[in-house]
Amino acid sequence: MKLVSYKLKGKPSSLRIGYVRGEEIIDLHEASIRLPVEVLPTDPNQFYKLGNKAIEVAKKIESKLGQTEVTGLAVQLGEAYLSTPIPAPSKIICIGKNYAEHAAEMDSNIPDYPVLFAKYQNALIGPEDRIEKSNQTGKLDYEVELTVVIGKEASNVKREEALDYIAGYTIGNDISARDLQKRTPQWLQGKSLDRSTPIGPWIVTADEVGNPGNLAIQSSVNGEVRQSSNTNKLMFDVPFLIEFISELITLQPGDIILTGTPEGVAMGMDSPKFLQVGDKITLEIEKIGQMENTVGTKN
Repeated sequence: MKLVSYKLKGKPSSLRIGYVRGEEIIDLHEASIRLPVEVLPTDPNQFYKLGNKAIEVAKKIESKLGQTEVTGLAVQLGEAYLSTPIPAPSKIICIGKNYAEHAAEMDSNIPDYPVLFAKYQNALIGPEDRIEKSNQTGKLDYEVELTVVIGKEASNVKREEALDYIAGYTIGNDISARDLQKRTPQWLQGKSLDRSTPIGPWIVTADEVGNPGNLAIQSSVNGEVRQSSNTNKLMFDVPFLIEFISELITLQPGDIILTGTPEGVAMGMDSPKFLQVGDKITLEIEKIGQMENTVGTKN
């Protein structure tokens, strides 16, 4: 199931939660009212706070509706604006240097423990939004990352049970201002610029992805492949990360974890090709899909 946060293009409205069926979106709140199931919230943030319980209701709706035509529930994908799937997660946890080849290209040591840092909601944008290039940076870089969405409260979770705590997966672009990132020992200022981090285009539920540890992952800039790898090269895999983080921080439904990027970033090149206004970045992860954003100037 592909879950989306959307609203109709050109019309003043709040974001709604739905799922993709072919070339249309089925509104989950409206569908839950019409069917004999628990009523789901309209707001995507409230939906994900309910976690896996809400997703199980959504799956019942998908099963009951099948391909049946039901008036008033469907919106054509082309008529909808897709937002970042979870507009206001309580936590955005990122993992640095989680692929050995990426650590090497950055002239960094292999970490003994996962390198954790945070982003904030101000950085998040959706799959149809422009990445805003701040005039404070001349070294804007791309990073394709498998992104995990938590589905139920997780504290002191063992890795053998970790996948049960996942609602689904999406694609993240951990856009980094390398000059700002490197000017102090702390990375935050280079990692959380306004409207710089696309997430999307949807969340694919965990049952459809299966094993997150063997997915092809790729990024391209203006059609040129820059990164091409597989999540089986993660040094700290998804179950380990959930175990490690949940021993330190209680994870809540709707929290997201960006799991790290493979080699091929601009900073690692002999002649770095940093992002410029007008560049188009295309990210792809197997079983999830594709997301494409263009770089623009900051408003």
